[in-house]
Amino acid sequence: MKFKTLGLPLVVAALLSLAGCATPTVVTLQNGTQYLTEDMPKTKTEDGFYEFRDISGAKIRVRADEVATVRKED
Repeated sequence: MKFKTLGLPLVVAALLSLAGCATPTVVTLQNGTQYLTEDMPKTKTEDGFYEFRDISGAKIRVRADEVATVRKED
């Protein structure tokens, strides 16, 4: 009984703290296109691409030389 009483609030607190770890980021391309991401994109991969998911959940893969800036959202 005590585990259920204590366990649920602890699980909820843990999930809320993990949700706070996301860093909304704006990726701007050379042509002016902007992508809003839920988290900081992976840095340039071995094959020269940035990979990230936008806020709608779509997986985006962009050549590194097309990226103008990657910054945290204000």
